[in-house]
Amino acid sequence: MDQLDRRIIAALQHNARDSTTRIAAMLGVARTTVHERINRMEERGVIAGYSVVLRENEDTPKVQIVVLLEVQQKETTRIIKRLEAYPEVKLCLSINGEFDLLLSAEAPRIEDLDILVDELARIPGVLRTNTSVVFGRKIDRN
Repeated sequence: MDQLDRRIIAALQHNARDSTTRIAAMLGVARTTVHERINRMEERGVIAGYSVVLRENEDTPKVQIVVLLEVQQKETTRIIKRLEAYPEVKLCLSINGEFDLLLSAEAPRIEDLDILVDELARIPGVLRTNTSVVFGRKIDRN
């Protein structure tokens, strides 16, 4: 995958319904080039599919936090299973470094997330947490 493929993917992530003609014009390349590259990325599995992203209910504002968890390694699988039970947890990534897991969580009120973080800290095998409140999304390709 080269820079042009990445730019095509970025255009599709912004609007997967854009025509290849329009994407080609934005990128300054031939329509057939865009069409062939999209087909090739689909065949190789780089592009696994397309989806519909629904607008969040704007009547229900959400507060988002990022939580870093340091966990006992032998308890990781059990902790992740436990995290699946929390509907506020939207994302769990395994990471390297000082912490082992990175969570993204959201709820209508910060008080709900405060309770969540307290509960996470009490899960057996969780050694410590570090929480940050998200002020805003600067780039969001999801």
